[in-house]
Amino acid sequence: MPTRVASSACAFAWAKPTVNDPATGGMTDPFAARPWARRLCLVGLGLALSLGQAPTHLWWVALPVLAIWLFLSRFAVTGKAAFGAGFWFGIGYFALSLRWIVSPFMVDPARDGWMAPFAIVLLSAGLALLWGLAGLLAFRLGRGGALAFAVWLAAAEVLRSLVLTGFPWALIGHIWIDTPLAQLAAWTGPHGLTVVAVCLAWCLMVGFTTSRWALAGPVVAGAAAFWLAPGAPLAPAADAPTIRLVQPNAPQDEKWDVAMRDVFFNRMLDYSAAAPRPDLIVWPETAVQDLLEWADTSLQAMSAAAQGVPLVTGINRRSDLRYFNALVVLGQGGAVDAIYDKAHLVPFGEYFPGGELAARWGLHGFAASEGQSFSTGGDQPLLDLPGIGAARALICYEGIFAEEIAIGDRPRLLLLITNDAWFGRGAGPAQHLAQARLRAIEQGLPMVRVANTGISAMIDARGRLTGVIPLGQADYLDAALPPALDETAYVRFGDLPVLLTLALALLGLVIPRRAA
Repeated sequence: MPTRVASSACAFAWAKPTVNDPATGGMTDPFAARPWARRLCLVGLGLALSLGQAPTHLWWVALPVLAIWLFLSRFAVTGKAAFGAGFWFGIGYFALSLRWIVSPFMVDPARDGWMAPFAIVLLSAGLALLWGLAGLLAFRLGRGGALAFAVWLAAAEVLRSLVLTGFPWALIGHIWIDTPLAQLAAWTGPHGLTVVAVCLAWCLMVGFTTSRWALAGPVVAGAAAFWLAPGAPLAPAADAPTIRLVQPNAPQDEKWDVAMRDVFFNRMLDYSAAAPRPDLIVWPETAVQDLLEWADTSLQAMSAAAQGVPLVTGINRRSDLRYFNALVVLGQGGAVDAIYDKAHLVPFGEYFPGGELAARWGLHGFAASEGQSFSTGGDQPLLDLPGIGAARALICYEGIFAEEIAIGDRPRLLLLITNDAWFGRGAGPAQHLAQARLRAIEQGLPMVRVANTGISAMIDARGRLTGVIPLGQADYLDAALPPALDETAYVRFGDLPVLLTLALALLGLVIPRRAA
């Protein structure tokens, strides 16, 4: 008889034992007994699942935890219990995975610190609602089985990546970023990695509770990981351009301090002027504190330090009453040769959703058209970097949206500048870097990633770091640009194959119930 170890553990924790329910290991409705113990257990499982994310990368903890949650979810015998199974699991997961969200409020704790608890609670609860909805739909439309919970959970992860401009941070599939299975993203994108995670978790659950044949799934995944292992980093060509990554290490509480601005600016000038000369110099997001139209003196000093080398920097600019978070390419004499305006802005951080509508109703102070927040740059062409080639420019938050990068003409590289000082010194910068690595794999392109306080890195087209400036370190790095790979399947087809697969799986779960 198949092992019932997990069933026994569940029974010991909170179940009401019965004798006539072999499909659930001799238990019925454990979600109705000891509700607070059940909720705490679900929160604890969510906390453990988050250990699969950077910086811990404990996928081998996250996967069994997900399998245990799928096992427990089968015992939800009401819609309320099924919703709670997803919601409380999500609360634990998002609270620990997104703990860095408190860091922006601690830049000035005397003024903003009181908001930090509300930020982490509201964000975690808001995202957990989607997991709760997944549990409810699995119960109502998917016959309540563990497979239904797995499929609806994957669908919920897609939904939170898209709804209300999306927030695809700490997706379940990100547990694979530091493993060979991350290379699957070149075919499937980030949501395919989530599907792999929930499928393997379901196989583990079935394998240890019903049929050992289901353990073939993890065996196949292990073989695929061995086959996908990328080997040595991609070697740059002999004539590959050298790009200088400049990291000033400006803590957020000092970055805009008038007494410190020259310290950080001069540090970047010194790094840019150092010999030998690279082919391109890249500064981080908002490296120049003046608005572009007021920064002539700074731009000329930067151009002089660059000594004829093109220099990319982050800077804010204004056009009429609108403000833009911009990236500019400087040429000779401080001339601005190209501008990219950030297109995907951070809700509430860079703009107020509904601000324009509020202005129409007479509530001013939120509208971007009135200069109260940043405006979006919209669709823009690739940057032409002299001596390098075409680059897809990305500013901070934009680097987490895979589906928005794989559009238009194919560039030679991805160029991302960011100010990760907002994320603190813990999980935030590590998770942001991990997602940058995934974007490189999906596109089959190298990425130049320059951060204000770290982590700055040259990333090859298989997501490996070929050069790094660590977090919290002022330095510069000259790195040869790795080669680009052929256009990936993800570039050609995007998320469509995975979305169709999920849609068919959901139909397969729903139609039999309706037919009955």
